Amino acid sequence: MRSLTPRSLFRTLAVAEAITWAGLLSGMFLKYVTETTELGVRIFGMVHGVVFIAYCLVTVIVAIDQRWSLPRSVLGLAAAVPPFATLPFEVYADRRGLLGTDWLSRPDSPTVLQRAVCWLLRHYRLAVALLVGAVAVLTAAALAVGPPV
Repeated sequence: MRSLTPRSLFRTLAVAEAITWAGLLSGMFLKYVTETTELGVRIFGMVHGVVFIAYCLVTVIVAIDQRWSLPRSVLGLAAAVPPFATLPFEVYADRRGLLGTDWLSRPDSPTVLQRAVCWLLRHYRLAVALLVGAVAVLTAAALAVGPPV
């Protein structure tokens, strides 16, 4: 767990989110421009949705741990909406020292959310299971609501 830093975790999800955007946009090109297949949208739509949700959850965890302001946290979340915007936001956050190499949350942290992040970090196997579960539940809810219009 020592190698999993706020910086490396956030960077991984920011890059993955951008890659899945590329896949989804390629699928949309094939579906709507060349009118050859819908397969790319079906596959990358689902993959992008799952990674989008994971990016948002990780952004909240990192924002709490690294003590981002609310506007900065909202900007980090909003970066997932336009294609590829997670990449410049990650560069911005890294250059401003918002993505540390150490987790800041401690058992005696001043807020309940920071203490909750500390608990998750101390029980990382359970945290991974909870994260996967949360992504699955949120993905199922998104599928029930239907695709964005």
